[in-house]
Amino acid sequence: MTPLSIAFLPLTDSAVLIAAREKGFAEAQGIDLHLVRTTSWATLRDRLVYRQVEAAHILAPLAIAVTLGLSQTPARLAAPFKLNVNGNALAMSTAFAAALDPDPVSRINDPVAAAHDFAAAIGLHHRKPIVGIVHRFSSHALMLRYWLAYAGIDPDRDLTLRVLPPSLMAGALRAGEIDGFIAGEPWSSVAVAEGLAEIVAVGSRIWRRGVEKVLGFRADWMEDNPEIVDRLLVALSQAAEWCDDNREELATLLAQPGYVGQPAERLMPALSGHIILRPGEVAVDLPDFMLFHREATAFPWRSQALWIYSQLVRWGEIEASETAERDAAAIFRSDVYRRALADAAQPMPGASMKLEGALSTPTAVGSHRGALTLGPDRFFDERVFDPGAIDRYLAGFSQK
Repeated sequence: MTPLSIAFLPLTDSAVLIAAREKGFAEAQGIDLHLVRTTSWATLRDRLVYRQVEAAHILAPLAIAVTLGLSQTPARLAAPFKLNVNGNALAMSTAFAAALDPDPVSRINDPVAAAHDFAAAIGLHHRKPIVGIVHRFSSHALMLRYWLAYAGIDPDRDLTLRVLPPSLMAGALRAGEIDGFIAGEPWSSVAVAEGLAEIVAVGSRIWRRGVEKVLGFRADWMEDNPEIVDRLLVALSQAAEWCDDNREELATLLAQPGYVGQPAERLMPALSGHIILRPGEVAVDLPDFMLFHREATAFPWRSQALWIYSQLVRWGEIEASETAERDAAAIFRSDVYRRALADAAQPMPGASMKLEGALSTPTAVGSHRGALTLGPDRFFDERVFDPGAIDRYLAGFSQK
């Protein structure tokens, strides 16, 4: 057996790694998988960068930021597998939410109106609202900025963004230290279940099929160990398919204290796509709230890495350059994904980039080994991201 250590945070989207270990998919590939539970993204990043683990369940923007030298010690990372798409939510205190549309379902179904309502609510607040984010370089933080900027909100001027580990968000909200937070599940559902907050926006309605967590390696380790990497990706692909098909059993696995450590009933909303938006109310059906396998979820589209890069440029985290653009795209290793799963029966995309936000309905695309249907991937503002025209895309935003 090949020993392999992977760091993770206690989040619902660590599911594929946990299923790979608990359901025997890793063992069947000759891998003794050791999962290292970690509290914060900064600690997880350091475990990976300083070689305490071989791989990590990591925020996609953080993997890019580390490689581009934006986050502590630079290191070249590689992401050959996406662990999920979507799965985050913005929860605001019940007091703040009272200034928004009184119908929580309308807020979710109309993110354009909800963004403008949020802007108006800021004006009613006696101070800048404090919103918790899990990391400066997180998918959640980028989606929050993208969504609020549509309504003229400058997140750096009009809000106070405070970095906290996901598992501490509900406690900080209870203590009055923040007015809300955006994080991966189950923490927004925990805040709602405890009567602290209402969910006012979800990532899957800001960018449908938006990239979230990836499997990150030190690039040199990945390149030195291709056979181990391939076996791991086979195990994770099988585990991801199991996760999509066995949500109730998955919730019981994640509920264990060594993993997410929350009751299964608080994990099921994200897994089932039945989200409770306000304390005491019935769940709303959001079937695409979080995906693990279907529609080639795990495939690392380089165009999605470039969308993240475009947002880092937009918000002044990095200056645009051909080198940075090339390095960002190269982090998402679609070539390694194809190599590892070459003998698998599942179809996979024939291209490594696509127009992001162009699909409004399920669409059949060219693929290896049979038909592949990709789900809708629209942005809420109906913009389309062309990875070959990033400058023109950025020029279309009034707020930078």
